[in-house]
Amino acid sequence: MNLSLSTLMEKCEARWNEKTKQPAIGIDLGTTYSCVGVWQHGRVEIITNDLGNRTTPSWVAFTETQRLIGEAAKNQAAKNPANTIYDAKRLIGRNLDDPIVQDDMKHWPFKVIPDASNYPRIVVNYKDEEKLFSPEQISSMILVKMKEIAETYLGKEVTDAVVTVPAYFNDAQRKATKDAGVIAGLNVERIINEPTAAAIAYGLDKELTKYNAATKNILVFDLGGGTFDVSIVTVQKDSFEVKAVSGDTHLGGGDFDTRLVSYFVDMFARKYKKNLDENPRALGRLRAACERAKRNLSSITCTSIEIDCLLDGIDFSSTISRARFEYLNQDLFKKCLEPVDKCLNDAKLKKTDVDDIVLVGGSTRIPKVQQLLQDHFDGKELCRSINPDEAVAYGAAYHAAILAGVGDHKDTVLVDVNPLSLGVAVKDKSMKVFVPRNTTIPTKMYGNLYTGYENQNPVRFSVYEGERYIAVDNNFLGKFYLYDIPPGPEAASKFDVCFEIDVNGILTVSAKLVGTKNKDQITITEHGGRLTKELIDRMVLEGAMYKAQDEEYKRAVEAKTDLENYIEEASEMVRQCRNRFRNDKKSAEEAIEQTLRWLDWNDLCCDASMFERKKVELQIICLRLY
Repeated sequence: MNLSLSTLMEKCEARWNEKTKQPAIGIDLGTTYSCVGVWQHGRVEIITNDLGNRTTPSWVAFTETQRLIGEAAKNQAAKNPANTIYDAKRLIGRNLDDPIVQDDMKHWPFKVIPDASNYPRIVVNYKDEEKLFSPEQISSMILVKMKEIAETYLGKEVTDAVVTVPAYFNDAQRKATKDAGVIAGLNVERIINEPTAAAIAYGLDKELTKYNAATKNILVFDLGGGTFDVSIVTVQKDSFEVKAVSGDTHLGGGDFDTRLVSYFVDMFARKYKKNLDENPRALGRLRAACERAKRNLSSITCTSIEIDCLLDGIDFSSTISRARFEYLNQDLFKKCLEPVDKCLNDAKLKKTDVDDIVLVGGSTRIPKVQQLLQDHFDGKELCRSINPDEAVAYGAAYHAAILAGVGDHKDTVLVDVNPLSLGVAVKDKSMKVFVPRNTTIPTKMYGNLYTGYENQNPVRFSVYEGERYIAVDNNFLGKFYLYDIPPGPEAASKFDVCFEIDVNGILTVSAKLVGTKNKDQITITEHGGRLTKELIDRMVLEGAMYKAQDEEYKRAVEAKTDLENYIEEASEMVRQCRNRFRNDKKSAEEAIEQTLRWLDWNDLCCDASMFERKKVELQIICLRLY
């Protein structure tokens, strides 16, 4: 193959950049599982965790001795339900009085209370102390885990990342996710939508980024553990343009699990006259069994649930068929089709205009979901060529590489949209829309407003996002005022209003009194009651403290294991000792016995230095045998 000098130099430069530039990772921060990828050796690599798994449970647990993240947290959940946190993504960016949060709280074994601003705080008992954590802090702990997984694989520090969110996350939820990244010590280069990241993975899989392929309209159907998104993306060489997004930030595999749990709770009550809802530990074990059953039913038509001593010594066993599972969730499955039609309408496309339907998220493995979607598109084959669990992280890692200037894909263009309409509250309490939903970003849009009543001064501009007619029914983003308005009748003063959204989704709203220099603006970066810079800085320090505690605990475990190994070694030395060292042998035996008793009493209450000191003391005594 003949390469021109310029092409060869470009490839050498790309390879050099890949080796020398700071690595940037892509993180799929999921409701139930998270995944991390990086651009390495000319391709995206999904990184396995310390157990060899390519996805990590988004679970955090607190015990009397340590903090656990991932598999370790999930595996001990049954015996420590009140201090094992999951579904933090369903809390992030929401008020505690949100009906969705109130409904979820009925199913969680852990306690959630309001802070002074009515935002949720999760209550746990950690090292015999009550601690309060925000959803951002819990999410940051999961992000730290993903960061550490990447650093272990790459052998170097990682700070830059692209983090994904559901396409239908509002501004507060996106900001809260970015705050979680800051607390985790990450420089979040970009927050991108999960279906958009999956579309990038699809484009790479089909090699649409390499050749002048025909333009394709793909529908990304992303049904995960806790959120559901539909996006229509136009894909062609080096270009991914989002046409429309829709979805439900509170629909996913966790809801299907809850239906199964309720079914078996009712069955247990009928059969044994006992209420499982009053026992969080039993409920946690049942939920874990229901999740396994749900997964099994994607490949077999009937499965069993068997739990020893579920409650009051009762062994519980039952079977569940795929047909029963589908019946229990039929309304939720059908609910998945509503955003599909909405998305098509917003994109002004017909079903026949969709070239491919891409399945993303573990819940798309459910046969009934696939069947309903396929029937909805008149039998069209679904695209199953990309891994639904890894596609989002794959696309995020690719985009991270683009932003880092690594590899040979610098010309790739990603065009996204704002998921919700943006506007200002007006006199009749409605919201005047300035930026309709699914507007391509970055964007700058203009409009006019007038004084609402006679001699109005000052004029307040209250900014909202959402699709409700009444402004206060939408999400409040912020407000600003214009003063020194000249007196006059209603609508006498006219204002030029501008909504500007940059590539990162940061919104700036400005207003100017026409014919004057009287102007003001607001940049929507924080919301009242959300995390302030001071609070984020404090949480960063707390995160470092918890990480240091985790590392100290790990050192203590290693030092204790080292001491136990030496005790076995010393015991063997004593057994092989000759009679002429009888007194030294007796001293060594007594020292070993004392050390074993000390271990029984202290376990992991001590720090690493105490275990190390005990080993040295024992070594000094045992060395007399030689």
